[in-house]
Amino acid sequence: MFVKEECAGRKQIKGKKKVYYISAEFLIGKLLSNNLINLGIYDALKTDLAAEGKDIAKIEEREAEPSLGNGGLGRLAACFIDSIATLGLPGAGIGLNYHYGLFRQVFRRRMQNAEKDSWINENSWLNKTDTTFNVYFGKKKVVSRLYDIDVTGYENGINKLHLFDLESVDEKLVKSGIDFDKKKIDKNLTLFLYPDDSDEAGRILRVYQQYFMVSSGAQLIIKEMKENGYDLHKLDKHAVIQINDTHPSMVIPELIRILTEEEGFTMDEAIKLVTKTCAYTNHTILAEALEKWPMKYLKKAVPQLIPIIEELNYRVIKKYPNKKEVWIIDDDNRVHMAHMDIHYGMSVNGVAALHTEILKNTELNAFYRIYPKKFNNKTNGITFRRWLLSCNPELAALIDEAIGTGYKKNAFELKKLELFAKDKKFLKEVEDIKREKKLQLCEYIKKKEKTVIDPDSIFDIQIKRMHEYKRQQMNALYIIHKYLEIRSGKLPKRPITFIFGAKAAPAYRIAQDIIHLLLVLADIINNDPKVNRYIKVVFVENYNVSYAEKLIPACDISEQISLASQEASGTGNMKFMLNGAVTLGTDDGANVEIHELVGDDNIFIFGKKSDEVLKLRENWNAKYDAKKIYESDPVIKEAVDFIISKETLAKGNKTALTRLYNEIVGKDWFMGLLDLKAYIKMKDKAFAAYENRNAWRRMMLINIANAGFFSSDRTIEEYNRDIWKLK
Repeated sequence: MFVKEECAGRKQIKGKKKVYYISAEFLIGKLLSNNLINLGIYDALKTDLAAEGKDIAKIEEREAEPSLGNGGLGRLAACFIDSIATLGLPGAGIGLNYHYGLFRQVFRRRMQNAEKDSWINENSWLNKTDTTFNVYFGKKKVVSRLYDIDVTGYENGINKLHLFDLESVDEKLVKSGIDFDKKKIDKNLTLFLYPDDSDEAGRILRVYQQYFMVSSGAQLIIKEMKENGYDLHKLDKHAVIQINDTHPSMVIPELIRILTEEEGFTMDEAIKLVTKTCAYTNHTILAEALEKWPMKYLKKAVPQLIPIIEELNYRVIKKYPNKKEVWIIDDDNRVHMAHMDIHYGMSVNGVAALHTEILKNTELNAFYRIYPKKFNNKTNGITFRRWLLSCNPELAALIDEAIGTGYKKNAFELKKLELFAKDKKFLKEVEDIKREKKLQLCEYIKKKEKTVIDPDSIFDIQIKRMHEYKRQQMNALYIIHKYLEIRSGKLPKRPITFIFGAKAAPAYRIAQDIIHLLLVLADIINNDPKVNRYIKVVFVENYNVSYAEKLIPACDISEQISLASQEASGTGNMKFMLNGAVTLGTDDGANVEIHELVGDDNIFIFGKKSDEVLKLRENWNAKYDAKKIYESDPVIKEAVDFIISKETLAKGNKTALTRLYNEIVGKDWFMGLLDLKAYIKMKDKAFAAYENRNAWRRMMLINIANAGFFSSDRTIEEYNRDIWKLK
């Protein structure tokens, strides 16, 4: 309550133009320590509490983590709204107030189970407002209620995260696990993030949910324009709407609808104005992630938008009659949300240099040829207040002593740390802090996972959303390979602890099968007395921001092994780098920029390059044969066969393991087998390099010193300079 009052008393950031960052996710994490740091009162309060015999860390542990996001998309949005406030820019986040988030992950019988994640309580950071809006699905009306969370800028004012909730939401609709009646729209819209879309009811529900968000957001924007006395015909002079991925795309036709039906605009005026107001961030080249909604879903959920979407498509067809690839509505009567964003937005940005080039040259090339000036790159960033000052205060204090505190506002000042690259005493202090964070993680894992791990082992960590393109399955095959090596007598020089954290979408069977395999491997390896002295496997349960804050500072080797060309950026790679972990990865996403910054000697890069992968993808069936790779290499075959070995099946589910085995041997769409041998070789090289402690300490420091580029403050400065142009 004290911190909420402190936030309420701080100045609200205002200006003549404001950015509205609209996103399906805001993975903000626990806010107590972050707010205390940004308000400048953390150290004083910590001291005062200690004088009273109270530990601030124990208070922080009791705080419930807001379950408002899942992966990098949501964490990025959280970093961005933090940086917008820190830079003193007028802005707000717009999203939904999910009561149960994605889900709470629970492991039973070495399988992922999903339960509701109840995080909202009387002590939450939510502030209920008097603002409500009517949202119509055809003639059916529901009411949205606005809840606000204060977003504190570091040594600056306050912005708001606007979260809309359904007034008639009914938590009792969730009976067991995360199952609920998907058809009761007037009661379920804000229960879960990304409700299960394995059936048509779930897919249509997502359309309802997205429209509920954008309609509420659009009405709020119009309301604020009027309250400020602005002429709506000059909307673009006072507001910019950043569309974070395709989930909020319907804000474009919804704004046009409001302006034409309720504010007296002509269609031409409304379209022109909205196009100058909206901007689109693309986060993927995965086809399944670029949303394409069947027209029949939209006709059922939001019939009032159909004439507008058809008009927008008609204008595109009239201008480009022979370019079906850029039409909004395709021959299968599906509406391409990204196409609408590109045609009727002023900017299209990728989130890493490589990602943006792939969009321009391949995936969105047809659009790039039409709108070359719209395309731009904005490499992602992270907020150093949370990912260094808050989660690793020991390292932050050492840096303060060495180079001063200027890096907290200008992260590029971390570069000064390179002056200490030959200072053995300083390098040893960096390593000592790493070991302290490893000891802290060991205690936490012992408490939470009931597993004892060796703090002097190498901590090899892969924590991110569970997806085949991120290739946790390739990491699993390495672990199998290492296990079999140890069983045959080839022992590592130092023990290794492999740590995973990830959730798999409820409808994504193969992703759940990969989790199952890793849990089975943990059971086998950790209970094998001949092996568990040398390697252990830990899959942390219900991975979230709070767990990340403990894992990242303790990491030695950061696993960033996505198939080249598939990861738009990644932000975990930046957090690990900032905390002195060394990247083991492919030249993909922001790994490319990390590689450029730290140089060949301070990173471990392996695998096929993006251009090679894209060429293979051009004629998949003719150019890639997973079974041939499997059958022709005994090391690969031995590792893959272990998935369905007697030893594994004795611990695991035969259906799940066989399905995963068949997927790898028969398809391997993300080419884990293609890169596996290179991965084994480079990973072994990284483990060997760890034994040269002086060289490794220097690698740690070089990574920290070059992390400044990845501050979200820098990213937001670029958004503002090139796109938003806030006053």
